[in-house]
This record gives sequence, C-alpha cells and structure tokens, in this order.
Amino acid sequence: METHNKTLATEVILLGFSDNRQINIVLFLFFIIIYLVTVVGNFLMIIIILISSQLHVPMYFFLCNLSFIDIFYSSSALPKLLVDLFSKERIMSLVGCGIQVYISTFLGDTECLLLALMAYDRCIAICYPLYYPMIMRWTMCYRLAAFVWFMSFFISVVPSLLMPMKACNPNRINHFMCEIIAVIKLSCDNIYLNELVIFCVSFITLLLPFFFIIITYICIISNVLKIKSVERSKAFSTCTSHIIVVVLFYWTAMVMYFGPSSQYSTNQEKYISVFYVIIIPMLNPIIYSLKNKEVRKAFLSHVNSHSLHY
Repeated sequence: METHNKTLATEVILLGFSDNRQINIVLFLFFIIIYLVTVVGNFLMIIIILISSQLHVPMYFFLCNLSFIDIFYSSSALPKLLVDLFSKERIMSLVGCGIQVYISTFLGDTECLLLALMAYDRCIAICYPLYYPMIMRWTMCYRLAAFVWFMSFFISVVPSLLMPMKACNPNRINHFMCEIIAVIKLSCDNIYLNELVIFCVSFITLLLPFFFIIITYICIISNVLKIKSVERSKAFSTCTSHIIVVVLFYWTAMVMYFGPSSQYSTNQEKYISVFYVIIIPMLNPIIYSLKNKEVRKAFLSHVNSHSLHY
C-alpha cells in the first residue's frame, strides 16, 4: 500500500546511541543507576511528604505531584532504552510508538504547568502571607492540581488524537525513544501543520508558564527586599530549589522545542532529550532534599525514630 508513492510503515526502528557492545554495556550501567536513583529518590520524597505532618502544606502537595510525574516521565523512556541497549533490532510498533509519544508529551507538559503553579504558591505565601491560608486552602489546591492535569491532557494529547499521522518508510528514527519531533519526520504528508501545532502547544505549555514564573519571582523579589535581612534569607530559601529546577527543565525544553527545525532528530537533540527526560527527573528530588531544610529535617527525624526502635 502506498501514499504519495511512499510505502506506509507499520513499525519504527530506533537507532539509539551506538552499535558497539562495550559502549552499550557502559550506557546500560549508567542509565540503570540513574533509573534506580530516580525511582527510589522520588518515591522516598512522596513517602516522606505523606507521613510527615509538618509537610502537609500546599507547597509539598505540589512537590508530591512533581515526584509522581518524574517517576512516570522517566519510566516512559528508560525501561525500553535499557532493553534496546542489548537488542540487535530496536524495533517498536507504531501503536507502541504513539503511546510513548502521548505519555511523554503529556507528562512533560504537566510538569511545565505544575512548575508554574508551584511558583504561584510561593508568590502568594511570600507576598500575601495573611491571605495565604484562605487563598491556598486544600480544596483550592486540589482544584488547581486537577486543572493542571486536565489542561495538560487537553493541550498535548487531544490535538494529536485529532490529527492522526501516517508514517512512511524509511522508518528509522535517530533517537532512543519516540519523541514527537523525531516521529513527525516519518510523516507521509507535509509536516508544516504538525510543526505549527507543536509550536502552538509549546508556546502555551512552555513560554506562557515561563513568563508567568518570571512575573511571580519579580513580585517575590520586590517584596522580599522590603523585609528584614534575617527573614529575607528564610523567604528566599523556600524558592531556591524551585528556581534551580525551573532553569534546568525550561532551558533544555526550550532549546528542544524552539530550536531550528532543520536540527530536529540530530544527535544534539537526542542528547538534549536525555537531559530533560532522564537526568532532570533524577535531579529533582536531590535538589529539593539538599536545598530544603524541612524535607531534610523530616527525613532525618524518621530515620532517627526508626533507629531508636532497634
């Protein structure tokens, strides 16, 4: 069967990183360590937040959501990658490829919007402390989190479902996963409309939240500079972890989705994907645990309480 004199593809071949077995063994050890640290670190973060009453505040509720996203975001790519490192044929069905595209895009967009929501929470806490308990009451937090998940699904997944793509041979992707920018290059038809949709979605889920985060931190900084130096450092300390995560995630995502289209699916884009799909989900719990005194305190208190029992 042909479309525009091109043979339709029924599967895709992921080129991965290398065909050298020694290199792939090293990569396997590297990525499996990252995956274990990611899953264990984010799972521990969720457990600590759930069992520590002092962390039952909106900021850590959103952080719990972030850890949940990071576990599944990393899991959308790493298990398949680990298997492919020892496979001669890195073949994936079109259905499986599509599911990976939907899941990774959905979770990535959800993280973008959630980071903006976390910035809003910090802005209200620092700029309007007296109104914070009323504005960020638990019913509102649940609604805001649900809104982020729903909007991410509506913005990222629904357009793809409404615009099904026919893939044509050659069906090789210079990537370790089915990433949307790499996959659309297999389209039998002109990809201008696909690229336009990706740009619009990226504008809504990347640029708008990023500008919103910048505005919130302008408000935070202007208010913090008005208070005493002792309280100033305490106020800033609740934001440093978030700022680091925002810079890492948004910077790499913007390079990926707002870079020149001629560079899509090159080795450069592939390695950028490694950073924001694999490395950042591992770094997030480390950053929040090292930079946040309350998380460290809660963790050490539970460790000490368990050690006393023994």
